[in-house]
Amino acid sequence: MRTAKGKIRTLEELETIISREQGKGKEVVMANGCFDLLHVGHVRYLEAARMEGDLLVVAVNSDASVRQIKGPPRPFVPQGERMELVAALEAVDYVFLFHDLTLDRVLFRLKPQVQAKGTDYTEETVPERETVLSYGGRVAICGDPKDHSSTELGKGLSP
Repeated sequence: MRTAKGKIRTLEELETIISREQGKGKEVVMANGCFDLLHVGHVRYLEAARMEGDLLVVAVNSDASVRQIKGPPRPFVPQGERMELVAALEAVDYVFLFHDLTLDRVLFRLKPQVQAKGTDYTEETVPERETVLSYGGRVAICGDPKDHSSTELGKGLSP
């Protein structure tokens, strides 16, 4: 059994792993998010994403990109800890850190068969949709309704 830290990889390592697994006929699913203040909505999203394929790889936003997306004082939890928490979930096979605001560059590089997004999106509104379709992948909307939010939970923690 791999430890949570053993699931954390670099993008370069994942290129090799994903290529090998796809060569064996496995379907790779990519999910992403900030995962600040991990909550049940995150768990349900990732469990549903895992059901879309054979291997779930999760891209966790860097601290700098979380600040750009959510604004100060986010993130509340540093990137290393957020990656370790996500990696500890049973549904997750691998985790890596990414710095961009969208997954386009990562998707072009890794070419997972499925990109999983939460229910705050539709298949038509996923920002990376055209990228995924361009290499023959598909988009899957996963999880329960978006009524769990780190942003809402965190409002009580802000000074």
